[in-house]
Amino acid sequence: MGHRMILVGTGGWGEWWCRDFLPPNVADGVVEVVAAVDLDPAALENAKKHLGLTDAQCFSDVEKAFAQVEADCCAIVVPPRFHEQVVDCALRHGMHILTEKPIADTLEGAVRIADKVRRAGVKMGVTMSHRFDMDKTTLREELQSGRNGRLDYLCCRYSTDLRRAGCWGFRHEMDHPLLLEGAVHHLDLLADMAGAPVETVYATTWNPPWSDFKNHAQGLVQITCENGVRISYEGADTNAVGLHPWANEYIRAECEQATLILDHRQMERFVYNPEATWTHAREGEGTKLPMLAQPKWANAWLIEKFIGWLDGGSPMETRVEENLQAVAIVFAAIESSRTGLPVRVQDLLAKTREQVRADGT
Repeated sequence: MGHRMILVGTGGWGEWWCRDFLPPNVADGVVEVVAAVDLDPAALENAKKHLGLTDAQCFSDVEKAFAQVEADCCAIVVPPRFHEQVVDCALRHGMHILTEKPIADTLEGAVRIADKVRRAGVKMGVTMSHRFDMDKTTLREELQSGRNGRLDYLCCRYSTDLRRAGCWGFRHEMDHPLLLEGAVHHLDLLADMAGAPVETVYATTWNPPWSDFKNHAQGLVQITCENGVRISYEGADTNAVGLHPWANEYIRAECEQATLILDHRQMERFVYNPEATWTHAREGEGTKLPMLAQPKWANAWLIEKFIGWLDGGSPMETRVEENLQAVAIVFAAIESSRTGLPVRVQDLLAKTREQVRADGT
């Protein structure tokens, strides 16, 4: 029997957890979902339908669920502003935690959570699903193979049409929807591919007049990493059409010996020819590279990684302390957009740690 897990949040993205991410791990004996929590009774139907939970296993109150049901871990799939209160409840009951990104809706909150988890001596992972999707994993492993030489810079484009209210849930009402709900994934996976901590971030974000978002849904971000690799990111939630929508982004990696292009989940490689000059090519003319194959990807794979960590395996790459880097990158971008100035990410994170600890929270 797998680890006993309580799922907090079964509507919206939580429905995907009920339907797509947890069932393969239940079938494999990795986890046993023993309870679900959601304020909306209709959302709890997802847990009953896809996970086979009974009425007695479904709760509207987190504290009651954690007190009444024996479990050793929980999954948090609620909006970021509620993460900390669920984490606090889990820690009171000695549970390990797997949470959706971001850790919290503020950098201060993320640092507080990481500190609380460390003091409690439990394990907490974050589901940065995009970094562990099939296409991004294939590109990352190709970059790490060494056959393309040193990485110079990365370009990423994410563009879609989510401009109308209601088509992306609560995100039309939140602050910084692009950066906190979209770019948090993209900047994380790009920094991971770059292979070094981010040094500086310069960003500009805005909201066009035709957008129903209450806050900035478009953005351009420039990043410099500590190893000298540069990153250029275009993110857009309100374009006329989604040319590179969610999970179908465009990423180009310019390396010493090759150019690698990932586009709509297909990858090609253009090799440098030292015997020629002024060489030209068009996208689509490179050597096609196959995608990696395995049974689970993204969140389903991350659930398996989390449980493996609980069982004494390798720590998750996205454990909460490490994932503070991803949160810091995003909040550095928010600060840069506000001030119009580049932000030093490690300085921002260090300053926030000092402030949180000075506040005694």
